[in-house]
Amino acid sequence: MTETVGDAVPASQRGSWSSFLKSIASFSGDLSSLTAPPFILSPVSLTEFPAYWCERPDLFCAIADAKEGEERHLAVLQWFLSTLKDQYTSRNEEMGSEKKPLNPVLGELFYAYWPDKNGRGKTTLLVEQVSHHPPITAYVIENKTKGLKLEGHNAQKTTFSSGSIIVKQIGHAILTVGGSDQYLITLPRLRIDGLWYGSPYIELADSSHIIGGGHTSTIEYSGKGYFSGKSHTFKATATPLPGMGGGNQLLPPAQGSSGGKGWFSSSKNASSSSLASAELVIEGTWHETSTWVKGVTSKGTLTGTKFHDVTPGSGAKKEDAIPVGGDEGGAMGEYETRKLWGVVAKGIKEGDFETASKDKSRIENEQRQKRKDEQAAGTEWPLKHFKHEDSDPVYERLGKFVKLQPPTEDKYTFLGNYPATLAA
Repeated sequence: MTETVGDAVPASQRGSWSSFLKSIASFSGDLSSLTAPPFILSPVSLTEFPAYWCERPDLFCAIADAKEGEERHLAVLQWFLSTLKDQYTSRNEEMGSEKKPLNPVLGELFYAYWPDKNGRGKTTLLVEQVSHHPPITAYVIENKTKGLKLEGHNAQKTTFSSGSIIVKQIGHAILTVGGSDQYLITLPRLRIDGLWYGSPYIELADSSHIIGGGHTSTIEYSGKGYFSGKSHTFKATATPLPGMGGGNQLLPPAQGSSGGKGWFSSSKNASSSSLASAELVIEGTWHETSTWVKGVTSKGTLTGTKFHDVTPGSGAKKEDAIPVGGDEGGAMGEYETRKLWGVVAKGIKEGDFETASKDKSRIENEQRQKRKDEQAAGTEWPLKHFKHEDSDPVYERLGKFVKLQPPTEDKYTFLGNYPATLAA
């Protein structure tokens, strides 16, 4: 049977979907400003997306328990790989296809946390939309008990090519462990396929890097093409940085290692065996599992050993962040995403697209007027939690090892002013 355009689209929406495809095909510039048909909209704003970094908090917290150096670098790699499923396939699995997130307004906020369990400490999340044109989201995830802090920002430049939407992610994240051990994390490029049939899904493309702990990991992404390939595949190669050797310590995996404590021992003082191989290679599917392809310890080869696992039931446990209000008494303010988009989200979830569209237009029109008023008054919207800086010295210092382009990037530094609901 021959599939036709919009097969996965509700019959009443196929006309608008066809029109949308024609508009993106002929559009020049950033696609983020285009209005998508209501049925493809997500009830969630992009402001909530940084929560995907820590929806498996046990793996995040296990980074602090790994020995500094190679062991910790690999713990960071394992945690990073575990975040990709939640960031890039969870909506497809839960909603039937990828949905276009709501475009945040300038100053939009999201506060949340993951509770202390089994002594891991409380992990907090603070997000602020620091720019609207272009859309830039800044965030900080912190666990003070473990001495972990992840700071970063993310923007998107979206274009259309060969039937797919291509999303270049701009920005980076810096993970700091114990106040001084720093890791630079860059972001993969996205390719959104399945548009013709109205059932979009994300593939990761090109490569991203993790640099720190005396090592670098390059993660190369490949996916299902028109005629070959398997969806969501990757190859990660970890090597020592120049002059760092490769003799740091790590443990062979314990039983059930795909779960809470991660691939490594939770004890910093545990006995461990040194790697004989300077290059480590891991391959698999980032939305399921991966295994060691190359890596030898003094106790034997690691080949075939599971490295990460996020499959339901057997993999590392997923935990949704718990949202909190930032106003006095824990109430949500007018710019907090759950309150701001509440009517729109309810309409989308219930299929009441008329109500959702009406309130979405109201919010957007109010924002346009605010920008006009600011321009007339010669003022700018003040950021609440972050300060913009033209360059990031950590990015520049670590990025040189892999000759990142561009060689410098700006940053948004967290001011440390948590609301009372997250400060405790």
